[in-house]
Amino acid sequence: MNASRRQCLRTLLPVLAAPVVVPLTGCASYYYGEGLASLAKTDLLDANYRAADQLLQTVRIDPAQPLIVATLVSVDRVHESSRLGRMFSEQIASRLVQRGLNVVEPKLRETLAMQRDQGELLLSRELREVARSHAAQAVVVGTYAASATMLYVSLKMVVPTGNSVVAACDYALPLDDNVRTLLLAR
Repeated sequence: MNASRRQCLRTLLPVLAAPVVVPLTGCASYYYGEGLASLAKTDLLDANYRAADQLLQTVRIDPAQPLIVATLVSVDRVHESSRLGRMFSEQIASRLVQRGLNVVEPKLRETLAMQRDQGELLLSRELREVARSHAAQAVVVGTYAASATMLYVSLKMVVPTGNSVVAACDYALPLDDNVRTLLLAR
């Protein structure tokens, strides 16, 4: 072997012997789907608490007067809810209570008609009657819509007299496995 070949091998040998590093997240998502590749999950509780806090930043609410939180519904199917819509409304109501507001629990009230597995759906034509029967100063309503990668949520605080929106909050969450499971469950 001549000297130039030996020199070439000495130069190439360390390069050829070096370990090949492949990013595992790319491989994992290719072979196992995105769920395994992304270990961090969306903190739904934190997102819903922040949304409730944002609603309260723009409006004055009397803590002594009742407030109702309706079940969030799909923007495409306002007569239906999902586990996601019911959980989001529960978390938003919890945060409002933590902030010192008088949140009425409609499930415990006889005057609020409920549909099995649908939660407390408040459509615009029913809003005034339900709020009046509970003497609610406002009702928090919301919708959600899913895209291929995101869940978009829109919350509104509505005063029953005149259906005036007095506060609003929009937010988006990655459509990870946790969100997808809640969304698909009825």
